[in-house]
Amino acid sequence: MGPVSERFWETKPLSKLDRAQWEALCDGCGKCCLHKLEDDETGELLPTNVACRLLDRRMGMCSDYKHRHAYVSECVRLNNNNVSGIEWLPSTCAYRLRAAGEALPEWHYLVCGDREAVHRAGESTRGWTVSEDDVGDLEHHLVDRIL
Repeated sequence: MGPVSERFWETKPLSKLDRAQWEALCDGCGKCCLHKLEDDETGELLPTNVACRLLDRRMGMCSDYKHRHAYVSECVRLNNNNVSGIEWLPSTCAYRLRAAGEALPEWHYLVCGDREAVHRAGESTRGWTVSEDDVGDLEHHLVDRIL
């Protein structure tokens, strides 16, 4: 019986997940790979439509996950010890939700069994983002979206 059929995301705390289960939590939305700007006056994080150059914007996954830190030094190594303190994680992020004891959304592939559901639900970077290699000032790429 594999980890998906065990519904590990409902029964195990993040600290008890093995590496495969931890990686399986990622829904493939790609929203954590978007650049955000911080408002100098309020400290509010403002989303842009600009994605990290390594993000496969169609699949919502890093195109070189294993070596990403060699190319993008600021890419965070998400783990059980830091997930609760990373304020820029998307509100729908499975790691963030599970750290808070909340359920995964219905469109998460672990729940529904369909990797395309995140895209159909409009919860991914597919279709509305651009690569950081193709843009100038991030201020021109602010979006009115809740991440």
